[in-house]
Amino acid sequence: TLGTQTDYRDGEAQTDPYSPEYVVPSGSVPELLTLATLTWGRGLPAGLAEVEMVERAREKRAWEATLPAMDNASQIVKRRKMMDEMERKEWAFREQEIEKLQEVRLEVLKKLLRRREENQNELDAKRLDDHWQNHQKAKEEKIKKIQHDCALMLRKLIAKRKNVMGKLERRDIIKEYTDFASQTYAPLSRIGYFPDNHSERYVVKNFYLNTFAGLCELEASLPDSVTHVKIKAPKPKYTTTKTGFIRRSARLEVELAQVHQ
Repeated sequence: TLGTQTDYRDGEAQTDPYSPEYVVPSGSVPELLTLATLTWGRGLPAGLAEVEMVERAREKRAWEATLPAMDNASQIVKRRKMMDEMERKEWAFREQEIEKLQEVRLEVLKKLLRRREENQNELDAKRLDDHWQNHQKAKEEKIKKIQHDCALMLRKLIAKRKNVMGKLERRDIIKEYTDFASQTYAPLSRIGYFPDNHSERYVVKNFYLNTFAGLCELEASLPDSVTHVKIKAPKPKYTTTKTGFIRRSARLEVELAQVHQ
């Protein structure tokens, strides 16, 4: 009358089916014993091949029952002839099974070869794609270098065109300082000036802020009014006058509070 609920389904906890012990009476050969070689996972549960094997065993037992007795020479010749015919049939059946097995193996081999060819094609395509990507990257880098060299040559040509005659010009300091885009205010790094170099020399270094001894000395030099804060309590607002009347501002605050509510 009680039931249990588990976190597992029956298929996960199912074991091999139980095969009980059996006793065969003397003088009897049960047909079920012909299937004793079949076990769970190896022939069981029975499929089409096992059913054909059982039918073939039944036909062979029926054929054995029809064999003539070995009491005279004619019966022996007939029995040998029937056995030869049955042996030829069994060999023909065995050859058919071998052919079927070879066909199955051939199909498996074809699938493996097809899969290997597909993998090889994918690998070749990936290799070609990587090769093409490398060529494209090299091409882009070459184009970028050509554009950079072109811009450099254009700047050189423009600088040469400014002084075609090769005259020496004096430095106009007033013009440089009035033009905020000149080399005085915004020098170019290609000329040899790098504004980011030695930037730490502009950092303010203070003994009292960067060292512990300086902080202690700075704290000792400060007055007590800076380190010890004094808080004065606010004085309460008186809502009444000296004569005992309520102030007008207090009445107004009460009215505003009522209106707000």
